[in-house]
Amino acid sequence: MSRIGKQPVVIPNGVSVKLDGGVITAKGPKGELKEPLHPYVKAEIKDGKVILTADIGAARDASAIWGMMRARLNNLVQGVAVGYSKILEIHGLGFRAEIMGQKLTLALGKSHPVIFEVPKGITVTVDPKKTLLTISGMSKDLVGEAAAKIRELRKPEPYKGTGIRYQGEYVRKKAGKTAAGASAGAGGKK
Repeated sequence: MSRIGKQPVVIPNGVSVKLDGGVITAKGPKGELKEPLHPYVKAEIKDGKVILTADIGAARDASAIWGMMRARLNNLVQGVAVGYSKILEIHGLGFRAEIMGQKLTLALGKSHPVIFEVPKGITVTVDPKKTLLTISGMSKDLVGEAAAKIRELRKPEPYKGTGIRYQGEYVRKKAGKTAAGASAGAGGKK
């Protein structure tokens, strides 16, 4: 039995959830999202809640799929109600970001500006200092994927700590090389 799968998904005010065949559709203030149900999982809408049940004997991983479907359905309902957002910080001398329409232009210490096409359904905003990016949207999957792709353009490096990182992410710094003069006396000529 899945502990997560057993919990009902509460439908917040202003959100409507419909079950049509094997697809659950949620409509809310942010928009509309759809999620297909796995064949092992069945859904029922009762008293402002969505209750999922699964055929545990159908397969070895049916319990895990049940819990995953419940989590994905909860993300769907929360996404159309309030949405999701991730904040990225840009660290480095001269590193900055600008947004023009659906194109994010990043100066990341390379010989050319890096241009990132913002996917449909995602909104990117840049703070006035041009070092904080807020990625928001109603799909948790799309927000996380867009944030990961932007971070991948210049991962935080461990020596100076420059690059793009999630807000609150800790980057462990490594010690750099020691000075050449200090080690020369230890090994050879006198």
